[in-house]
Amino acid sequence: MQILAFVLLMSGAAVMVMADSGGQPAPQTEKIRISKAADRAVRPAPEQYFTGQAQVEMLFGAEAPARASCGRVTFQPGARTAWHTHPLGQTLIVTDGVGRVQEWGGPVREIRAGDVVRIAPGVKHWHGAAPGSAMTHIAIQEALDGRTVEWMEKVSDEQYGAPQAGQAPGAAAPKPRPSQAAMGNFAPKLAQITDDVLYGDIWERPELSKRDRSLATVAALIALNRPDQLRSHLRIARQNGLTQEELIEAITHLAFYAGWPSAVTAIGVAREVFGQK
Repeated sequence: MQILAFVLLMSGAAVMVMADSGGQPAPQTEKIRISKAADRAVRPAPEQYFTGQAQVEMLFGAEAPARASCGRVTFQPGARTAWHTHPLGQTLIVTDGVGRVQEWGGPVREIRAGDVVRIAPGVKHWHGAAPGSAMTHIAIQEALDGRTVEWMEKVSDEQYGAPQAGQAPGAAAPKPRPSQAAMGNFAPKLAQITDDVLYGDIWERPELSKRDRSLATVAALIALNRPDQLRSHLRIARQNGLTQEELIEAITHLAFYAGWPSAVTAIGVAREVFGQK
């Protein structure tokens, strides 16, 4: 009976509201808004405040009485902000890639996907991507008297390349990973996936030695007639312990299975690679 009474009460209330509005449901002020990804613009970061290539997507702005705003920033390898402060601090949520952050007078620190960085109010700092990886973070900050940031001078190459926390002074900065060096500036996501999954996982699995993986990869590239990829993998094969004689013999063997044109192409690539020793 209590449930029935509740239903009747609510039904009656709905009828009364519709009657008061001419038979139509009463208009409601929008309390929940959804911002679709397709409706938001992604713009290049302003050059006066950034070094390198970065893209900014504003997720939401401050609306009184709230004062928080939020944006997604993607930094290409080597890109970073200028030095700056936030009057009420900032929170960074790293969603993809590898980056760096540094406060004035402190060491450069590495940040990775999943990390949350809390920056205290008024702290002079910068953040951006690592030299060999793109990085994306969500940035949340609050406005004080209408301002969320105070921009300062740009981060020099020397400051950016300073030793990271735990890295000995004078130690070389990490070299870009293979795919980042080859295509990171043009296709950063493809480069990151290649380095993380192919080289970072598959090539490191213990079930096959790197020497055996190189031989299998070289054989596949010869059979598929992929001279550009074969060129780099012949070099990797030498680093992984295969001799020039073994690789030439593999090409000869594959002539009978992959065809003479593929073998002849591979011999030309091998002559070029081995002539560069």
